[in-house]
Amino acid sequence: MKKLILLFSLILAPASVYTEDFKTKLNLSPSNNSHKRFKRDWIWNQLHIMEEINSPLPHHVGKITSSSRNKNAMYVLEGEYANSIFKVREDTGDVYAFERLDREKKSEYELTALFIDRTTNKSLEPPSRFIIKVYDVNDNVPVFVQKVFNGSVPEMSPVGTSVTKVTAVDADDPTVAGHATVIYQVIQGERYFTVDDSGVISTATADLDRENQSTYEIVVKAKDSPGLHGGDSSTATVIITLSDINDNFPTFEQQSFHFKVFENVRVGSEVGKLKVQDFDEPQNRNTKYNFVRGDYRDTFEIIPNAFTNDGIIKPKKPLDYEKIKEYKFDIEATDPTVNMRFFKPGGPKSIAAVTIEVLDVDEPPIFSQPSYVYKVKENYFTKNPLGKVMAVDPDAAKRKIRYTLRRSSPSGDYVKVSNSGDIFISKHLDREASAWHNLTVAAQEIMADNRLSDIESHTQVYIQVLDQNDNAPEFAYPYEPKVCENAAPGKVIITISATDKDEMLPGINFKYSLTTEDSNFTLVDNHDNTANVTVKYGQFNRELVKIHYLPVIISDNGTPELSSTNTLSISICKCDEKGEFTFCEEAAKQVGVSIQALVAIFICILTILVITLLIILRKRHRKELTVLRKNVAEIHEQLVTYDEEGGGEMDTTSYDVSVLNSVRKNGMNLEPGPCLYAQVKKPTRNGNSGTGEMAIMIEVKKDEADNDGDLLPYDTLHIYGYEGAESIAESLSSLESGSSDSDIDYDFLNDWGPRFKMLAELYGLEPNEDFVY
Repeated sequence: MKKLILLFSLILAPASVYTEDFKTKLNLSPSNNSHKRFKRDWIWNQLHIMEEINSPLPHHVGKITSSSRNKNAMYVLEGEYANSIFKVREDTGDVYAFERLDREKKSEYELTALFIDRTTNKSLEPPSRFIIKVYDVNDNVPVFVQKVFNGSVPEMSPVGTSVTKVTAVDADDPTVAGHATVIYQVIQGERYFTVDDSGVISTATADLDRENQSTYEIVVKAKDSPGLHGGDSSTATVIITLSDINDNFPTFEQQSFHFKVFENVRVGSEVGKLKVQDFDEPQNRNTKYNFVRGDYRDTFEIIPNAFTNDGIIKPKKPLDYEKIKEYKFDIEATDPTVNMRFFKPGGPKSIAAVTIEVLDVDEPPIFSQPSYVYKVKENYFTKNPLGKVMAVDPDAAKRKIRYTLRRSSPSGDYVKVSNSGDIFISKHLDREASAWHNLTVAAQEIMADNRLSDIESHTQVYIQVLDQNDNAPEFAYPYEPKVCENAAPGKVIITISATDKDEMLPGINFKYSLTTEDSNFTLVDNHDNTANVTVKYGQFNRELVKIHYLPVIISDNGTPELSSTNTLSISICKCDEKGEFTFCEEAAKQVGVSIQALVAIFICILTILVITLLIILRKRHRKELTVLRKNVAEIHEQLVTYDEEGGGEMDTTSYDVSVLNSVRKNGMNLEPGPCLYAQVKKPTRNGNSGTGEMAIMIEVKKDEADNDGDLLPYDTLHIYGYEGAESIAESLSSLESGSSDSDIDYDFLNDWGPRFKMLAELYGLEPNEDFVY
């Protein structure tokens, strides 16, 4: 009732009137003093209107009135909303609204009132601006800014702990009491949470346990104070998550654990896992495992897994089945970071019994020492063993052991190891070559069938070679001293020092001396293992000797005392007035070649000689094959001599020479056929031989020449000692053919190819053409 009274008082209350004074703008001349007007005021009540009026349109807003009395005047409204939403009666000045107004959309309207003459449309009063106010009605429901809110609070928080804040907005006028007031209320989940007038949600109980329920979904209502739609409201959902705190101790999933592990398990490897339960989040789990009973905490350790919280059992030292076959102990799981304010007494016990059973495996032999060190003098050789390595079978079988040398450094057959583990020196050891010999010895068990076990163990054997004085001292550097030919006596030429391949122990001294005193040089000991070479008499003659070779004896004080002779090549040089060298003879440098280099050079030379000999033999063999298989193309002339002569010029019945003429006239026709040379025997020298033997011989040779594909006698000269009288073929000798008056045309020789070119040129010349050799 009080709110209704307040609303009507606001509607009926007077408001200030907005007036403005303007200078006359419509047809007014400031210089016309005869038409001066008196100032008049606009008169009207405050204009206002309620929003959302339910009565029929138009709604009366108010009345504008001018103090001027002119029956021909009228009222006019100007502005953005004039003559659309708001209109005025021209005669009375009553202003009406032709639309229902919503204050939440627009709360004020600014218009301009004019009082003008109907006839001239001239202003009778200056224009005046005024505002129409829209009064608020509580007609809007509070609306949440979002449909779902999220909040979080630690579990087991005290009552009243703030969780989150919700917000609802009322579009009504906040300046009107009660119109924009929002009232919040939890309508679902009020047992666990409450909300105040500002929208802050707080805990309503102190036993919110995340392990029982981790998420709560509550509903909050926002309602308005009674208004036009009195009591309307809206709702929103709030999802509240309980964050975890460390309020639970870990507990074992079972009361006892039993594990089996082989005795050869590596130290630090996993033996088993102890499963525990901790209902807290992983970030709040800090399980620690402790031995509460049992004497094996020095043998095992339990490491918590950071992700699963399980306890990983790991051995801290090697296990031995032959010594301990089973381990038993009790383990307690605790969490020192648990908040004791929330400790729940009477919970399950966090102690479990653990049994670890060790399984036997065939282990490799175990050496009595991890390594062995022996000392021996260099150049020492004996058949007795230097030392011995020893290993035993750790298993119950106690098998025998066999030893093998696996590796030695430096490489070489200097040291041997017997099957029983004895170490022998097989060669003289030279400390200067290697001061230490390192061996790797393997031990393997001998099985029942005399087979060696597949597993083996190793140990290191170190042999130190002790030094003996077996190397004579020598020059430390390859000195190249020089001296002026006019050097004065006592001039120091060079300071020499020595080195020894033997061990340079403190207290070693070198002595220097000359092989002869008959020299222009002398030595001065500096008592620091060095000596000065000085000029003894001076005045060297370069014309006689340009380089002096000075033998120097260097000896040590070892046992036995050793010495060596080293030669200094001293160059006699020309010097200027300042004693600086201007010209010196270079001493011939001695180049030494090792035995290995000589052997390599000899092998290379021998290889070259063998290769050269093989090449010569191969060429000779090819030459012999070439002679045996001579190509006919390389034979330019072949002489075939027959001892049997013909019967004379008149002997025309011995053989038929028409065959030769046919070849000359018809050309050569090579047809393959068997060689008849081996079938015909040489005719005997008998005057009574048959007249057909020569013909047979000629036929045989012709057939041989025609059918032999390897030895084609393209340029063969047949010489017959006697051709016979009255021969129709006349002379067969080519020696007289060039001067023969025969009318035979030998041009057919040009058709036989390049091999008969020479014959074609000999027999094909014109009678008047000169032949030049």
